[in-house]
Amino acid sequence: MTTAIKSRAAERRAGRSGRPPRDQAGEVEERILDAAQKVFLARGFEGASVDEVAEVAHAGKPTIYARFPHKDALFHAVMERMVERRFKTLAAAKTSATAGATLAERLSIFASLLLRAALEDETIALVRATIAEARRFPDLASSVHRMLRERGTHEIARLLSELVTAGAPRSLPAPEPQRLEDLARRFAELAIQPPLMRALFGESSALLRTEIDAHVRQAVDFFLAAYGRVGGAQV
Repeated sequence: MTTAIKSRAAERRAGRSGRPPRDQAGEVEERILDAAQKVFLARGFEGASVDEVAEVAHAGKPTIYARFPHKDALFHAVMERMVERRFKTLAAAKTSATAGATLAERLSIFASLLLRAALEDETIALVRATIAEARRFPDLASSVHRMLRERGTHEIARLLSELVTAGAPRSLPAPEPQRLEDLARRFAELAIQPPLMRALFGESSALLRTEIDAHVRQAVDFFLAAYGRVGGAQV
């Protein structure tokens, strides 16, 4: 068999690998995203290649391109999966936080759990990889930032409303819907962003995690002082 014939045969086999049985499709996609995440973390966006992702994933390039038409889409999918996984922790955070006796306790528990997820080494590394490409690939960086900001604000706003209304009757009334998104952004700016920015600029995530409780107490106190006391309500 000539080299050209072998090459075409290999291409046909790779092409068939782009359409696995339906019950295996999710498994294949997860394997591709796992491999892509490893490659992006090791090489950065520009240094990564679909060829290397295919090699690490043990998948043909047609299999990858059938799901992700270009490298930008693959990177965005990796970030989107990371965001989804991190926000799944919010369900546990809400359950734990509603056990607090006061609004201050509920918000502190919630912020601490959320911040611990944000300061995971893998999360920091992926966000750094996005920032590193902002000048060369501004559209990619802005789309990832928009996804993080919008999804984060939405989830925090939803759970913030539930935490405010949970528990004692003297808790604060739920914020008006048009004000809730703004409250969520302000809460994130106070409780989440300062340690996250320090981690992104190179401070030890492990050390920052030891400071979470003290930071959160101060942030929640400031948040409630600014937004929380309505008509002398007990917080």
